[in-house]
Amino acid sequence: MTFQASNSKGRDFLNLLNNDLDSIEPLCFKDGLWLLQFSYSNSLYAQASRAVTNHAPTGEYQLKFFPRENFACPCGLYPIETRQYILHKYCRFNNYWNLRRDTLAYFSLFLQLNPSAFMFA
Repeated sequence: MTFQASNSKGRDFLNLLNNDLDSIEPLCFKDGLWLLQFSYSNSLYAQASRAVTNHAPTGEYQLKFFPRENFACPCGLYPIETRQYILHKYCRFNNYWNLRRDTLAYFSLFLQLNPSAFMFA
C-alpha cells in the first residue's frame, strides 16, 4: 500500500494488477517477485523493464528526453506514441488482444507475442 500511495515509484511507473485485479507491488522478496515472470529471457526482461518504467523507445520517451527528435506515432493516427497507445490501441502490435493488458499475465503475453514492442532497434 505504501508503494501505491507514494511518489517514490515515479509518475510513469506502470501499475500492473494480479489475476484478482488488485495492484501488485514490485517487491524483491517473498511473493513479490513479479519480474521473475520475465526472467527466463533477457530480452523479455529488458522489454518488460522498459515498458514498466516508461523508458522505452516511444514518442513519449523521445519528447521527455530528446524533445528535438521525432515523437509522433509512426502509424500517423496519434500525435504522440505513448505506452498506453501501444498497449491498448496500436494496430502494429495486434498479435494479441485482451482488454485487460494491465494484468501481469496478459501484459507478459502481449510482450511475448510482440517482441519488438518497447525494444530499441
